[in-house]
Amino acid sequence: MKETAIYIHIPFCDHKCIYCDFYSIVSYKNVSSYLAALKKEIDYYAQEYSSGRKIISIFFGGGTPSFMEPQYISEIIEYVKKKFFVVENAEITMETNPGTVDKNKLIEFNNAGINRISIGIQSFNDNELNFLTRIHNSQTAVKTVYDAAESGFENISIDLIFNLPGQSKEMWQSNLEKAIQLPIKHISTYSLILEHGTILNKMVLDGKVKIQDEDYDADLYEKTIEYLTKNNFSQYEVSNFSHPGFECIHNNAYWRYKDYLGFGTSAHSFIDGKRWWNFSSLNFYNSAVEKNNCAVASHEILTENEMLNEYIMLALRSNGLKMSEFIQRFGKNWLRKNKIFLDHLCNEGFLIKVNEMLSFTPKGYAVCDEILTKFES
Repeated sequence: MKETAIYIHIPFCDHKCIYCDFYSIVSYKNVSSYLAALKKEIDYYAQEYSSGRKIISIFFGGGTPSFMEPQYISEIIEYVKKKFFVVENAEITMETNPGTVDKNKLIEFNNAGINRISIGIQSFNDNELNFLTRIHNSQTAVKTVYDAAESGFENISIDLIFNLPGQSKEMWQSNLEKAIQLPIKHISTYSLILEHGTILNKMVLDGKVKIQDEDYDADLYEKTIEYLTKNNFSQYEVSNFSHPGFECIHNNAYWRYKDYLGFGTSAHSFIDGKRWWNFSSLNFYNSAVEKNNCAVASHEILTENEMLNEYIMLALRSNGLKMSEFIQRFGKNWLRKNKIFLDHLCNEGFLIKVNEMLSFTPKGYAVCDEILTKFES
């Protein structure tokens, strides 16, 4: 059976942070109608894609899924299980923000079937949290992690953002030190990125905020890799680190070019070389599902060359390119064309080849985007 992941977007949120470009709405008036639309969309795709597939992960992203009542999330999980074959012990992740859950609610989410929590902490520094307009403080962030652990969650992940305006290397080091003291198994670290249309982007354009340069960003990133890998967190993707055996199954579905289905506003899907994405607007989404049983805004069918380039990019940005699998899927032509450059990258310490697996070193991860543009198709 073909391994497939499912993503479910929950757009509801009580506050829009200045850096966020994910689709979210600060309103709860369409919660019930959205649930009905989700079920209808799930029905539609189950008819075509449930046969011959096994669901290995379900991921609730947002928005803020943890704002919802546990029963709401439980109802969606049960509906997915009714329509698809979800493997036993499938990873079921929910994004969670400190300040939106207490221990009782976390226990209910755990009972509802959530077995992995991803907590959007972003920083343990209250000044940085205030700048990011987060609704929580550092004390609440720490408490949320311990509450999750005490509520039965073994698989806990946190998100942190580095290279915030004015963030010193000592401040970022302090964030990392506080993180590894917590009962967590996974850390995602992201460089602050200016996304078009966000409040932060306008602040920078207006000269109210200054972003630190790329060299400083690279220094913080290399410091992150060095510190976390020394403290039992293995890097398995550009931004993700985990204890052994706690790599995110859902993340790896993307990085290893597996199929995935996305339900809800702005969700993306990728099945058998075809990619499509939903309307972002909740009203457009609900109306489209009501009329067509789905809410596809647009789609693309990838060429063989596009799939090859995506496969290489995703593999090298994660655990690495497994030569035998690559050759079986795409042949040897790309490897022949890029042999001299690949040998150069290995000799210079950007890539390492072990047991037919070609992977970036920490030095390579730091400049991986630049390297990926230099390969011949």
